[in-house]
Amino acid sequence: MVLRHARTARRSALVTLGALVLAALPYAAAADAAPADGPAPGAAQTLGADRPSPHLLSALQRDLKLNEEQASTRLVNEAEAGTRAGRLRNALGERYAGAWLRGATADELTVATTDAADVPAIEAEGATAQVVERPLAALEAAKRKLDAAAGRVSTPDTPVWYVDVVKNQVVVQAVDQAAGAAFVEAAGVAGEDVGIRLAAERPRPLQDITGGDAYYIDDAARCSVGFSVTKGAQGGFVTAGHCGRAGATTTGYDRTAQGTFQASEFPGRDMAWVATQSQWTPTPDVKAADGQEVQVTGSAQALVGASVCRSGSTTGWHCGVIQQHDASVRYPEGTVDGLTRTTVCAEPGDSGGPYVAGAQAQGVTSGGSGDCTSGGATFYQPVNPILSQYGLTLTTAAVQTTPAEQESGAQAWTAGRVYEAGATVTRDGVTYQCLQTHQAQGAWAPAGTPALWQRV
Repeated sequence: MVLRHARTARRSALVTLGALVLAALPYAAAADAAPADGPAPGAAQTLGADRPSPHLLSALQRDLKLNEEQASTRLVNEAEAGTRAGRLRNALGERYAGAWLRGATADELTVATTDAADVPAIEAEGATAQVVERPLAALEAAKRKLDAAAGRVSTPDTPVWYVDVVKNQVVVQAVDQAAGAAFVEAAGVAGEDVGIRLAAERPRPLQDITGGDAYYIDDAARCSVGFSVTKGAQGGFVTAGHCGRAGATTTGYDRTAQGTFQASEFPGRDMAWVATQSQWTPTPDVKAADGQEVQVTGSAQALVGASVCRSGSTTGWHCGVIQQHDASVRYPEGTVDGLTRTTVCAEPGDSGGPYVAGAQAQGVTSGGSGDCTSGGATFYQPVNPILSQYGLTLTTAAVQTTPAEQESGAQAWTAGRVYEAGATVTRDGVTYQCLQTHQAQGAWAPAGTPALWQRV
């Protein structure tokens, strides 16, 4: 999202493309979740995937080598697959081992389980079943041991580690086999749970550049605006934590006074938010190519294999795919956990800028390796943890409705709260289970959004 001082920039027209789901991916909407006055919207409609910005489509065509129809179809398929994967995650429980997308148009959803008896249920949701040895919970537990070991031992030659659901392993990226093996041994992780990937690149924070609009920290360093947010009546934006510490002042792209860092964390995580002065108006916009903009409508987390696009002032508007969630990266300044690894290129100066999947906000640029000439891997700090940590509300283009009076109780659905996949809530006396991690929008009450909630 772009913050502009006395802003008069044009808004992009949205293109209605209709439902383009391939026959291989039938959307299994829950009839019991539909409101009484008509059918509930599908995932593509709820998440805005059926109304993509033309600037998003053109970037997907360029970077993923697609034609316009393929790019449009891919976005719809990704949205619908996220809902089905969420339903299967809830159904499989402790046997669930992850989900991912394949194909130029993301027309193959694969869901992994540790029990072959689950195959018919997975195939009934239009997905390909894969039976594996280790559930996702076991892989996540193994990665937590690596995270803990990183705080005890110095292993500069193992800069990245992550859960790879496709390989059903935790992967340690190391510059040589000996360094990788030493880190695995220090963590006390069973060898069959962890694979070692040899690579020479060393990610670094992509600081001193901009990734939506530029902003300047204490009249010195330069970074990028991530997404507009509010906290009560206070407007502002999220960005990378390595861009500035709490109390640092910012000026905007036009060098006029802008705001102050309210909170910042780096290393550990790479997140921060800036409260802006009243003349800076939060918008749902993200800077795209040729001075145009795209708009976000929410923050539903995309699957591994989904397409994602990034805005940066150094390299502009680029797209790629999500490779892994929950990656840990050892920067020279320290380790950052919970990042998402992508194939999107980036260069110094792109830090803090926004990542979007379709119309859904995903995160802010943290760091990476390589460049936009030779390629490389880039990592982003997911946006939902930032919103949750600092009590922020994402500014979106979604139609906001005034929610009915909230029910009492810790599990009552609440607009503005970040819900993790698998969480349960109550609304109007009915219990629902979350299908996709997201921040609840006012228009996304559970009964009307089976893309995000399953009645239980």
